[in-house]
Amino acid sequence: MVADAITNQQIAPPEHFVSVQGLCKSFGEVVLYDNFNLDLANNQLVSVFGPNGCGKSTLINMISGLMPFDQGEIRIHGKPIRRARIGYVFQNYRDAMLPWLSAYDNIAYPLRVKGVGERECRDRVEQLIATFNIQLDLKRYPYSFSGGQQQLISIMRALVADPEVLFLDEPFSALDFETTLFVRDKLQEIFMTTQIPMFMVVHNLEEAVFLADTILLLSKRPTRLVERVAFNAPRPRTFETLSSPEFVEISRYCLEIFRQEMRK
Repeated sequence: MVADAITNQQIAPPEHFVSVQGLCKSFGEVVLYDNFNLDLANNQLVSVFGPNGCGKSTLINMISGLMPFDQGEIRIHGKPIRRARIGYVFQNYRDAMLPWLSAYDNIAYPLRVKGVGERECRDRVEQLIATFNIQLDLKRYPYSFSGGQQQLISIMRALVADPEVLFLDEPFSALDFETTLFVRDKLQEIFMTTQIPMFMVVHNLEEAVFLADTILLLSKRPTRLVERVAFNAPRPRTFETLSSPEFVEISRYCLEIFRQEMRK
């Protein structure tokens, strides 16, 4: 019985999808992060909001393994970054797409890089397209799609390899308002369907609150976590959510914290 209990404890999944301990990062003489710590609970969509220049994109790039850090430890689902399966959606979808490949081949690209056979590759791409009802002619090249459609293709590419975490660096910043609404709804659908935890950097407070289960509010540099704010509105979040008392109050509270930090 004791052995069984120990085994069950050993194989129990970690309770955090991201764990950051003692993170330090400087650029020359400028200290950006100094002994920064962060634990993010599983099965959440987490957004990051803070002043310009505080290092939001740097943080997501370090946690996802795209940028080295000076000191500290980062684990994804209890594992070192190099052993984790991550998906990443870049801010500039136009530069992130491979223009010489069709949209279909852009989505399939991560599988082919990993050496997945063509039949399995095709099956996984088509299953993904069917799951999220993607009504696009994916034989076309990226330049022939609208900005929102290109960003959606980028999200599909990040999902096709079955990531443990999906990172998104300001996924709406290059989109107009109408397209932002489309991508935002599709992203929420993906989160509700897959339950893949998401870590998203945003520059707009409404976007930070609307999609998130937890909003991380960062300070000016050297950057620290000022507060984490929970938003427990039921999903799917809709247009009515934006006028709900809870959304208005959480947004007001986050804005007040942001203004306090900017006055320091």
